[in-house]
Amino acid sequence: PNQIVQLILSENQQPTPCFSNFYRDHTMNLTRSTTLLVSATIALISTTNAFVPTTTRNVAVAKTTSTAFPLPERTQAAFLPTSVLRTGMSLASTSTDILSLTLEKPLGIILEEVEEGMSNGVLVGELSDAGSAYASAERDRLVGLKLASVMGEDVTSMGFDDIMEKIIDAPSPVTIDFELGAEPPQPQYDVGTVVTIKVIQEGEPDKEISARVGDNLRKTLLDNKVEVYRGLKKKLGNCGGAGQCTYCAMDFLEQEGWEERSEYEDGRIGKWPTARLACLNSIQGPATIRIQ
Repeated sequence: PNQIVQLILSENQQPTPCFSNFYRDHTMNLTRSTTLLVSATIALISTTNAFVPTTTRNVAVAKTTSTAFPLPERTQAAFLPTSVLRTGMSLASTSTDILSLTLEKPLGIILEEVEEGMSNGVLVGELSDAGSAYASAERDRLVGLKLASVMGEDVTSMGFDDIMEKIIDAPSPVTIDFELGAEPPQPQYDVGTVVTIKVIQEGEPDKEISARVGDNLRKTLLDNKVEVYRGLKKKLGNCGGAGQCTYCAMDFLEQEGWEERSEYEDGRIGKWPTARLACLNSIQGPATIRIQ
Protein backbone atom coordinates (compact mmCIF):
# COMPACT_ATOMS: atom_id res chain seq x y z
CA PRO A 1 0.00 0.00 0.00
CA ASN A 2 2.85 2.44 0.78
CA GLN A 3 4.27 1.97 -2.70
CA ILE A 4 0.87 2.63 -4.27
CA VAL A 5 0.49 5.90 -2.34
CA GLN A 6 4.01 6.97 -3.25
CA LEU A 7 3.26 6.47 -6.91
CA ILE A 8 0.22 8.72 -6.62
CA LEU A 9 1.99 11.53 -4.72
CA SER A 10 4.93 13.53 -5.98
CA GLU A 11 8.17 13.64 -4.03
CA ASN A 12 7.46 17.04 -2.39
CA GLN A 13 3.76 16.54 -1.83
CA GLN A 14 2.53 15.38 1.53
CA PRO A 15 -0.82 13.64 1.99
CA THR A 16 -3.55 15.76 3.41
CA PRO A 17 -5.18 14.65 6.67
CA CYS A 18 -8.22 13.57 4.71
CA PHE A 19 -6.13 11.46 2.35
CA SER A 20 -4.12 10.10 5.29
CA ASN A 21 -7.30 9.01 7.00
CA PHE A 22 -8.49 7.45 3.77
CA TYR A 23 -5.16 5.68 3.34
CA ARG A 24 -5.14 4.43 6.95
CA ASP A 25 -8.71 3.14 6.84
CA HIS A 26 -8.27 1.41 3.54
CA THR A 27 -4.93 -0.07 4.56
CA MET A 28 -6.60 -1.65 7.60
CA ASN A 29 -9.47 -2.92 5.46
CA LEU A 30 -7.02 -4.36 2.97
CA THR A 31 -5.07 -6.06 5.78
CA ARG A 32 -8.29 -7.55 7.20
CA SER A 33 -9.38 -8.67 3.72
CA THR A 34 -6.01 -10.27 3.07
CA THR A 35 -6.21 -12.10 6.42
CA LEU A 36 -9.70 -13.36 5.64
CA LEU A 37 -8.62 -14.44 2.16
CA VAL A 38 -5.65 -16.39 3.51
CA SER A 39 -7.84 -17.98 6.20
CA ALA A 40 -10.47 -18.94 3.63
CA THR A 41 -7.81 -20.39 1.34
CA ILE A 42 -6.36 -22.52 4.15
CA ALA A 43 -9.83 -23.72 5.10
CA LEU A 44 -10.60 -24.57 1.48
CA ILE A 45 -7.35 -26.51 1.07
CA SER A 46 -7.97 -28.39 4.33
CA THR A 47 -11.54 -29.23 3.35
CA THR A 48 -10.57 -30.30 -0.16
CA ASN A 49 -7.74 -32.45 1.17
CA ALA A 50 -10.21 -34.59 3.06
CA PHE A 51 -11.55 -35.87 -0.24
CA VAL A 52 -8.39 -36.02 -2.35
CA PRO A 53 -7.01 -39.58 -2.71
CA THR A 54 -3.36 -39.69 -1.61
CA THR A 55 -1.17 -42.22 0.09
CA THR A 56 -2.79 -41.32 3.40
CA ARG A 57 -6.37 -40.72 2.26
CA ASN A 58 -8.86 -42.72 0.25
CA VAL A 59 -11.92 -41.61 -1.66
CA ALA A 60 -15.31 -42.46 -0.24
CA VAL A 61 -16.14 -44.89 -3.05
CA ALA A 62 -13.43 -46.14 -5.39
CA LYS A 63 -14.04 -48.56 -8.24
CA THR A 64 -11.33 -51.14 -8.88
CA THR A 65 -10.47 -53.38 -11.78
CA SER A 66 -8.22 -56.39 -12.22
CA THR A 67 -6.73 -57.49 -15.51
CA ALA A 68 -6.20 -61.08 -14.43
CA PHE A 69 -9.42 -61.58 -12.49
CA PRO A 70 -11.80 -58.72 -13.31
CA LEU A 71 -14.21 -57.93 -10.52
CA PRO A 72 -17.90 -57.23 -11.18
CA GLU A 73 -18.68 -53.72 -12.43
CA ARG A 74 -20.36 -52.82 -9.16
CA THR A 75 -17.35 -53.83 -7.08
CA GLN A 76 -16.32 -50.84 -4.97
CA ALA A 77 -13.95 -50.21 -2.09
CA ALA A 78 -15.33 -49.36 1.31
CA PHE A 79 -12.83 -46.53 1.76
CA LEU A 80 -14.02 -43.77 4.01
CA PRO A 81 -12.07 -40.53 4.69
CA THR A 82 -10.47 -40.17 8.09
CA SER A 83 -7.88 -37.99 9.81
CA VAL A 84 -4.26 -38.73 8.97
CA LEU A 85 -3.51 -38.64 12.68
CA ARG A 86 -6.06 -41.32 13.52
CA THR A 87 -4.51 -44.73 14.07
CA GLY A 88 -6.19 -47.93 12.92
CA MET A 89 -7.94 -50.02 15.55
CA SER A 90 -9.06 -53.61 15.19
CA LEU A 91 -10.99 -55.59 17.77
CA ALA A 92 -12.10 -59.12 16.93
CA SER A 93 -14.42 -61.65 18.49
CA THR A 94 -15.41 -65.00 17.04
CA SER A 95 -18.40 -67.28 17.59
CA THR A 96 -19.01 -70.62 15.91
CA ASP A 97 -20.14 -69.03 12.64
CA ILE A 98 -19.52 -65.27 12.94
CA LEU A 99 -16.32 -63.22 12.91
CA SER A 100 -16.88 -59.76 14.40
CA LEU A 101 -14.38 -56.96 13.71
CA THR A 102 -14.34 -53.40 15.02
CA LEU A 103 -12.30 -51.33 12.59
CA GLU A 104 -11.28 -47.72 12.16
CA LYS A 105 -11.99 -46.02 8.84
CA PRO A 106 -10.72 -46.28 6.17
CA LEU A 107 -11.46 -49.99 6.18
CA GLY A 108 -9.71 -50.89 2.93
CA ILE A 109 -12.27 -53.63 2.21
CA ILE A 110 -13.16 -54.12 -1.46
CA LEU A 111 -16.67 -55.55 -1.66
CA GLU A 112 -18.37 -57.63 -4.34
CA GLU A 113 -22.00 -58.56 -4.81
CA VAL A 114 -22.78 -62.17 -3.93
CA GLU A 115 -25.00 -62.27 -7.02
CA GLU A 116 -24.65 -59.42 -9.48
CA GLY A 117 -27.71 -57.19 -9.54
CA MET A 118 -29.42 -59.11 -6.72
CA SER A 119 -30.10 -58.08 -3.11
CA ASN A 120 -28.28 -61.04 -1.62
CA GLY A 121 -25.59 -59.17 0.28
CA VAL A 122 -21.91 -58.63 -0.41
CA LEU A 123 -18.67 -60.43 0.28
CA VAL A 124 -15.04 -59.41 0.69
CA GLY A 125 -13.33 -59.57 -2.69
CA GLU A 126 -9.98 -58.05 -1.75
CA LEU A 127 -8.16 -56.04 0.93
CA SER A 128 -6.13 -52.90 0.40
CA ASP A 129 -2.97 -52.58 2.46
CA ALA A 130 -3.94 -48.95 3.13
CA GLY A 131 -6.91 -49.93 5.32
CA SER A 132 -7.38 -51.10 8.90
CA ALA A 133 -8.79 -54.49 7.82
CA TYR A 134 -5.45 -55.39 6.27
CA ALA A 135 -3.68 -54.40 9.48
CA SER A 136 -5.94 -56.62 11.59
CA ALA A 137 -4.88 -60.05 12.80
CA GLU A 138 -7.82 -61.58 10.89
CA ARG A 139 -6.84 -60.35 7.42
CA ASP A 140 -5.96 -63.83 6.11
CA ARG A 141 -9.51 -65.00 6.85
CA LEU A 142 -11.51 -62.12 5.43
CA VAL A 143 -11.33 -62.57 1.65
CA GLY A 144 -14.38 -64.49 0.49
CA LEU A 145 -16.43 -63.94 3.66
CA LYS A 146 -19.95 -62.55 3.38
CA LEU A 147 -20.96 -59.53 5.47
CA ALA A 148 -23.57 -60.50 8.05
CA SER A 149 -24.23 -57.17 9.76
CA VAL A 150 -23.03 -53.57 10.04
CA MET A 151 -23.31 -52.02 13.51
CA GLY A 152 -25.65 -54.84 14.49
CA GLU A 153 -28.02 -54.43 11.53
CA ASP A 154 -28.51 -57.49 9.30
CA VAL A 155 -27.27 -56.82 5.75
CA THR A 156 -27.39 -60.34 4.32
CA SER A 157 -30.44 -59.55 2.17
CA MET A 158 -29.54 -55.99 1.19
CA GLY A 159 -28.28 -54.68 -2.13
CA PHE A 160 -24.77 -53.39 -2.72
CA ASP A 161 -25.67 -49.69 -2.62
CA ASP A 162 -27.66 -50.04 0.61
CA ILE A 163 -24.80 -51.83 2.36
CA MET A 164 -22.30 -49.22 1.17
CA GLU A 165 -24.57 -46.52 2.57
CA LYS A 166 -24.71 -48.29 5.94
CA ILE A 167 -20.92 -48.46 6.09
CA ILE A 168 -20.48 -44.82 5.03
CA ASP A 169 -23.03 -43.57 7.57
CA ALA A 170 -21.61 -45.68 10.40
CA PRO A 171 -19.30 -44.03 12.95
CA SER A 172 -15.61 -44.84 13.20
CA PRO A 173 -14.72 -47.35 14.49
CA VAL A 174 -17.39 -49.47 12.80
CA THR A 175 -18.35 -53.00 13.85
CA ILE A 176 -18.89 -55.47 11.01
CA ASP A 177 -19.83 -59.13 11.38
CA PHE A 178 -18.74 -61.69 8.77
CA GLU A 179 -20.19 -65.14 8.12
CA LEU A 180 -17.47 -67.74 8.52
CA GLY A 181 -19.29 -70.68 6.93
CA ALA A 182 -18.10 -74.23 7.11
CA GLU A 183 -14.38 -74.88 7.30
CA PRO A 184 -13.08 -76.60 4.15
CA PRO A 185 -12.24 -80.27 4.69
CA GLN A 186 -8.58 -80.96 5.27
CA PRO A 187 -6.94 -83.44 2.88
CA GLN A 188 -6.26 -86.82 4.42
CA TYR A 189 -3.02 -87.21 2.49
CA ASP A 190 -0.47 -84.46 1.98
CA VAL A 191 0.65 -83.53 -1.53
CA GLY A 192 3.60 -85.70 -2.52
CA THR A 193 2.58 -88.67 -0.39
CA VAL A 194 3.09 -91.94 -2.24
CA VAL A 195 -0.11 -94.01 -2.48
CA THR A 196 -1.17 -97.10 -4.40
CA ILE A 197 -3.59 -97.02 -7.32
CA LYS A 198 -4.87 -100.47 -8.25
CA VAL A 199 -6.07 -100.79 -11.84
CA ILE A 200 -8.53 -103.47 -12.94
CA GLN A 201 -8.99 -103.85 -16.69
CA GLU A 202 -10.70 -106.65 -18.58
CA GLY A 203 -8.25 -108.91 -20.39
CA GLU A 204 -5.30 -107.56 -18.40
CA PRO A 205 -3.78 -108.67 -15.09
CA ASP A 206 -4.51 -106.33 -12.16
CA LYS A 207 -1.86 -103.66 -11.87
CA GLU A 208 -0.73 -101.65 -8.86
CA ILE A 209 0.85 -98.27 -9.46
CA SER A 210 2.84 -96.18 -7.00
CA ALA A 211 1.53 -92.64 -7.46
CA ARG A 212 1.97 -89.31 -5.73
CA VAL A 213 -0.86 -87.29 -4.21
CA GLY A 214 -1.42 -84.17 -6.29
CA ASP A 215 -0.44 -85.68 -9.65
CA ASN A 216 -3.02 -85.85 -12.43
CA LEU A 217 -4.67 -89.28 -12.56
CA ARG A 218 -4.88 -89.54 -16.36
CA LYS A 219 -1.24 -88.58 -16.87
CA THR A 220 -0.11 -90.99 -14.13
CA LEU A 221 -1.97 -93.88 -15.75
CA LEU A 222 -0.58 -93.11 -19.21
CA ASP A 223 2.96 -92.76 -17.84
CA ASN A 224 2.59 -96.24 -16.34
CA LYS A 225 1.48 -97.77 -19.67
CA VAL A 226 -2.15 -98.19 -18.68
CA GLU A 227 -4.44 -98.23 -21.71
CA VAL A 228 -6.80 -95.44 -20.75
CA TYR A 229 -8.44 -95.28 -24.20
CA ARG A 230 -9.46 -98.71 -25.48
CA GLY A 231 -10.81 -99.07 -28.99
CA LEU A 232 -10.27 -97.04 -32.14
CA LYS A 233 -13.07 -94.59 -31.35
CA LYS A 234 -11.55 -93.57 -28.03
CA LYS A 235 -8.00 -93.55 -29.35
CA LEU A 236 -8.84 -91.20 -32.22
CA GLY A 237 -11.69 -89.25 -30.69
CA ASN A 238 -10.42 -88.39 -27.22
CA CYS A 239 -10.04 -84.73 -26.31
CA GLY A 240 -6.51 -85.07 -24.98
CA GLY A 241 -7.41 -84.42 -21.37
CA ALA A 242 -9.65 -81.37 -21.80
CA GLY A 243 -12.63 -82.87 -19.96
CA GLN A 244 -14.89 -82.84 -23.04
CA CYS A 245 -15.10 -86.35 -24.49
CA THR A 246 -15.68 -88.35 -21.25
CA TYR A 247 -13.67 -91.24 -22.76
CA CYS A 248 -11.37 -91.33 -19.72
CA ALA A 249 -14.25 -92.07 -17.32
CA MET A 250 -13.37 -94.89 -14.94
CA ASP A 251 -15.23 -96.58 -12.12
CA PHE A 252 -13.90 -96.10 -8.59
CA LEU A 253 -14.50 -99.36 -6.74
CA GLU A 254 -12.66 -98.29 -3.61
CA GLN A 255 -11.17 -94.96 -2.54
CA GLU A 256 -9.72 -93.37 0.55
CA GLY A 257 -9.27 -89.66 1.15
CA TRP A 258 -10.98 -88.57 -2.08
CA GLU A 259 -13.47 -85.70 -2.06
CA GLU A 260 -16.85 -85.81 -3.77
CA ARG A 261 -16.58 -85.61 -7.53
CA SER A 262 -17.30 -82.28 -9.19
CA GLU A 263 -20.69 -80.99 -10.30
CA TYR A 264 -19.36 -80.94 -13.83
CA GLU A 265 -18.75 -84.69 -13.64
CA ASP A 266 -22.22 -85.19 -12.20
CA GLY A 267 -23.60 -83.52 -15.31
CA ARG A 268 -21.41 -85.31 -17.85
CA ILE A 269 -21.32 -88.85 -16.43
CA GLY A 270 -24.28 -88.76 -14.06
CA LYS A 271 -25.52 -92.22 -15.10
CA TRP A 272 -22.35 -93.70 -13.58
CA PRO A 273 -22.50 -92.48 -9.98
CA THR A 274 -19.15 -93.94 -8.90
CA ALA A 275 -17.19 -92.91 -11.99
CA ARG A 276 -14.77 -90.03 -12.39
CA LEU A 277 -13.05 -88.37 -15.34
CA ALA A 278 -9.35 -89.17 -14.96
CA CYS A 279 -8.26 -86.00 -16.75
CA LEU A 280 -10.06 -83.75 -14.23
CA ASN A 281 -8.89 -85.48 -11.07
CA SER A 282 -5.69 -85.12 -9.12
CA ILE A 283 -4.76 -88.13 -7.05
CA GLN A 284 -5.97 -87.62 -3.47
CA GLY A 285 -5.32 -91.00 -1.91
CA PRO A 286 -5.20 -94.75 -2.58
CA ALA A 287 -7.91 -96.15 -4.85
CA THR A 288 -9.01 -99.20 -6.81
CA ILE A 289 -10.34 -98.30 -10.24
CA ARG A 290 -11.84 -100.24 -13.13
CA ILE A 291 -11.31 -99.15 -16.70
CA GLN A 292 -13.73 -100.35 -19.37
